[in-house]
Amino acid sequence: MEERRARLEQRWLALFTPQGVYPPLARRWFADMAAAYADPTRSYHNLVHLEEVLDVIDELAGQTQDLTAVRLAGWFHDVVYDSRATDNEERSAVWAGEVLWVLGATEETIARVQALILQTKTHDADPGDGDASVLLDADLAILGASPRRYEEYAAGIRQEYAWVAEEDYRRGRLRVLEGFLRREKIYRTERMCRTHEEQARENLRREIEQLHQNAPGREY
Repeated sequence: MEERRARLEQRWLALFTPQGVYPPLARRWFADMAAAYADPTRSYHNLVHLEEVLDVIDELAGQTQDLTAVRLAGWFHDVVYDSRATDNEERSAVWAGEVLWVLGATEETIARVQALILQTKTHDADPGDGDASVLLDADLAILGASPRRYEEYAAGIRQEYAWVAEEDYRRGRLRVLEGFLRREKIYRTERMCRTHEEQARENLRREIEQLHQNAPGREY
């Protein structure tokens, strides 16, 4: 965990030190962000997820119009996460705006970053918006992960919703998974469609089947 935190800190500083931001100031805000992602209640939306999202953004960098804004949105998109709340994206966007203003970002950049963060609420965007396509594909990359990593993700989500009764969770989870499966395409970028789409659909179908098997009253 400490190695991951150190890697992330270097990536954070690489965004701001070239812009003349005082390194101790940048480190202060990184510390606050890292603490938020490292909250023990986060079993999935944590520093591992953050690093995975940033890695995919870097892989898809050539398909963005404003790579810096996409990277910043990746950093902040889950900085506020409470499984009981419905306004995490809005609060994350506010947090992003406050931090970026202190760090000297332009109003245009702040507005763009906030708009991108808000699009992670529905995972829907204009097909012509390359920046949003990259961010959303990075956020959903976990759906097309290896079966083992996907199972870790699914278990992490269940743990984050441990306060939800099993049958209520099953119904809600099925609604989310089936919604993704009904989409013509889960991923928006050509590369992610090629590398992740098929595996994502296999993972979703497998979890859906498991959830149906665990339904109350089912005979075996």
